[in-house]
Amino acid sequence: MASPAAQSPGTGQVVTRFAPSPTGFLHIGGARTALFNWLFARHHGGKALLRIEDTDRKRSTQEAIDAILDGLDWMGLDYDEAPVFQSQRAERHAEVAQKLLEAGHAYKCFATPEELEAMRAEQRANKQPMRYDGRWRDRDPSQAPEGAPFTVRLKTPVDGETTIEDKVQGRVSVKNMELDDYIILRADGTPTYMLAAVVDDHDMGVTHVIRGDDHLNNAFRQLPIYHAMNQIEGGWNDPVYAHIPLIHGSDGAKLSKRHGALGVEAYRDEMGILSEALFNYLLRLGWGHGDREEITRTEAIELFDLGGVGKSPSRFDLKKLENLNGHYIRESDDAKLAMLVAPRIDGDVDIELLTQAIPVLKPRAKNLNELADGAGFLFAQRPLEMTEKAAQLLDPESRSNLRLLSDRFSQENDWTSEALEATTKALAEELGLGLGKLAQPMRAALTGTTTSPGIFDVLVLLGREESLARLDAQAA
Repeated sequence: MASPAAQSPGTGQVVTRFAPSPTGFLHIGGARTALFNWLFARHHGGKALLRIEDTDRKRSTQEAIDAILDGLDWMGLDYDEAPVFQSQRAERHAEVAQKLLEAGHAYKCFATPEELEAMRAEQRANKQPMRYDGRWRDRDPSQAPEGAPFTVRLKTPVDGETTIEDKVQGRVSVKNMELDDYIILRADGTPTYMLAAVVDDHDMGVTHVIRGDDHLNNAFRQLPIYHAMNQIEGGWNDPVYAHIPLIHGSDGAKLSKRHGALGVEAYRDEMGILSEALFNYLLRLGWGHGDREEITRTEAIELFDLGGVGKSPSRFDLKKLENLNGHYIRESDDAKLAMLVAPRIDGDVDIELLTQAIPVLKPRAKNLNELADGAGFLFAQRPLEMTEKAAQLLDPESRSNLRLLSDRFSQENDWTSEALEATTKALAEELGLGLGKLAQPMRAALTGTTTSPGIFDVLVLLGREESLARLDAQAA
């Protein structure tokens, strides 16, 4: 039985939804699913909706809900309506289950847990598929003991097959006999995920279900609810499905924490990734438009469609993300970067000075942490803490040369990188040394490290007074 024609982008407003379970933070796979749903809706001038699937009350936490909302907001994914909380809609779910029951599309199952376990044990022993055997499908409920607890199961079709024209996977068919009559209402009256998801998608007007391909089997189990409710009251059209391949690690294995399967907040807070970079990277992770790598948010909305989503799993590559992040750092506004970097630097930070330093810091930085490390010398207190390599540069000869440099710089009227470079080169020639023989010890004395922005930029950023004080502290 092929699915009835579903609403397409050309026949009405597109409505997508992102529906995370708040049992953990917004992980990278979920963030990409959210992005694809948001872009598809924006591309078609439709609505992007958010549903928090918090029916697992034991595992759902407010902390996880807050982290998901915060992560989506950081990525710039805004929604057209307030979030729907699935846990608040249990009465509506039960109402639909009752309609299915009354119309003969569902039935009460009085099988006890012990009976079901014995059924599964027999199936295991006979190496049969593990599925409910329909023992209460055609029995009269009056055959059950009075007051016995029961679940409500959906009466799924047993003949023919169901076909989905998936916008990513293509045509996929499943024989209906492979589906079992699954529970839609538990013995305590609470709905299961399968029922709740369908009812919520229908009530929210969702036209396109875009999600990971690990949910493809769920689509075949959920469609019978649409079909049954469409017979009962009409208007329950199948959504358009698009099941996106999962993200794998760079080695092709299932994505795990060692590959970078972290919460979005870890990329932001711990790794110093910009939201624009993660947005762009996730966009290109499984979707493409020619050879384009850097794609702005505006361009993404203009270009995105499901036809560009590949069928094969995409591979997460942290180095590529960092390289892309470096691009966005170089393109970013200096004042904005300074505000993002300041909290990563120990001690009091002069935002104005940090903003002045950003242009000479950002060409080599791949993340905000590297920017913070590079800027740390500006706000360090004397006496500077030296790295081991920096300390090795400050031998007696180098300290003597620092004294000469300090004396020359103290007479400098033009405190610019050009003038300071000319003065340093002149002294190097007098001493018969290469420029590096003066520049490297000077870098150690001024920054406490062996790596920094250009040394003459360092002098300008520190200013005359602080530069001379740091040189004098190390000079012989």
